[in-house]
Amino acid sequence: MAEAAGELERGAIVVGVEDSEHSFYALQWILGHFFAGEGATSALGAGYKLVIVYAKPSPSLMMSMGGPGGVDIRPHVESDLKRAAAKVIDKAKELCAANSVSDAIFEVVEGDARNVLCDAVEKFNADVLVVGSHGYGAIKRVVLGSVSDYCAHHADCTVMIVKKPKHKH
Repeated sequence: MAEAAGELERGAIVVGVEDSEHSFYALQWILGHFFAGEGATSALGAGYKLVIVYAKPSPSLMMSMGGPGGVDIRPHVESDLKRAAAKVIDKAKELCAANSVSDAIFEVVEGDARNVLCDAVEKFNADVLVVGSHGYGAIKRVVLGSVSDYCAHHADCTVMIVKKPKHKH
């Protein structure tokens, strides 16, 4: 690591986001614990680039009803996927602004979240990858797959899985 203006230069903290309360909880947690504070130098995240990544599903995975007289729904699906991505990124930007973080990098990348996040780790030379946990049980994890589990085993950096606490009654 290089020394720059008396500070240790660091890599990045990559946060994977999606349209779920678990994902936004993880982003809020990392903002509050690593990037909060008066002035960038007082925060634990000082010197780190904050990179927020959304993996947009590919419309090619959706079926089109093509053929004679058929309707190609791919443009509509693509439009809906872009709108969903913009909604997630806008919410992430609002959370950053509310926590006085103005220099985050936001990326929307088409593909499977597992691969997109591991690729982002390499691209940004990340020291930490942060993902939320849905808290799926064993059966749902097998059926749906677990992005956090995959990243924990395949990302070339530390992986922080932030689990939203259950409210106790």
